[in-house]
Amino acid sequence: MAAPPPSSSTNCFVEPATSPQIFGGARKTGKIFEQPHLRILPALRRSQGFALKASMGSPGFTQQLNKSKLETLSKAEDRCDIFDILKNRFLSFKSKYIENVEQFENLAKAQAPKFMVIACADSRVCPSNILGFQPGEAFVIRNVANLVPTFESGPSEVNAALEFAVNTLQVENILVIGHSCCGGIRALMSMEDDANGSFIHNWVIVGKNARKKTEAAASTLSFDDKCRHCEKESINHSLVNLLTYPWIEEKVANGKLYVHGGYYDFIKCSFEKWTLDYQGTKLEEDGRIAAKNKVLWC
Repeated sequence: MAAPPPSSSTNCFVEPATSPQIFGGARKTGKIFEQPHLRILPALRRSQGFALKASMGSPGFTQQLNKSKLETLSKAEDRCDIFDILKNRFLSFKSKYIENVEQFENLAKAQAPKFMVIACADSRVCPSNILGFQPGEAFVIRNVANLVPTFESGPSEVNAALEFAVNTLQVENILVIGHSCCGGIRALMSMEDDANGSFIHNWVIVGKNARKKTEAAASTLSFDDKCRHCEKESINHSLVNLLTYPWIEEKVANGKLYVHGGYYDFIKCSFEKWTLDYQGTKLEEDGRIAAKNKVLWC
């Protein structure tokens, strides 16, 4: 397997003052001519400009500027370290890409995932990491608290993705994944009903029915336990909301589409999965669902 070509500008170092022709024309390296790049960071260059004035000022002021310059360089190097990690991860992925180039060439032409996954945006709960989805296997959308608004709620990124996944890609499964310690659910459980409409408030209010059911069923529990209860209740609430989309309910009723709930507990590292029982679900009875095929992976 051929090694990937070296990057021409991957280093984040300040060019030494003794390097020839920093500001000049093309630099000759063997038979290759390169256009020199000014690698001095803008913030650092501004600091150098001030340092010229500082040389005529007090020693304390000069020391302060030198310290600021070093801190600026340190921050720049930290940022480079972060992206160096990402670069190495990408190159590792690229080696797998090259090993399976035919598969990726087919994916470039079309996708046919079996799953649509609706998961939380929380950085700790990436569904591809948890469930090992490979490229082309799952059409994924992530949002705060993995919520699904009703069909009547109007346009949103979630229902646009649902429309595409179900009607165009014709996925066979929709999996809504919730998780432990969900900040979005805590926001839902702690907000005031008459609170000013922040972006978070206006979004998590989608789960207000799950909150009401939690308050009714777990009124004697601690706030943390209520949140844990609501984390699972909101998943079922989203499953019910999926059935408000006519083209989803039709396919579920005909057995062409299956709707599932999943709950990832990253403290215990366990995963619960269940499937909505369409025949046993009575949407008119306060949106209560019946579940089947419940399993716990631990």
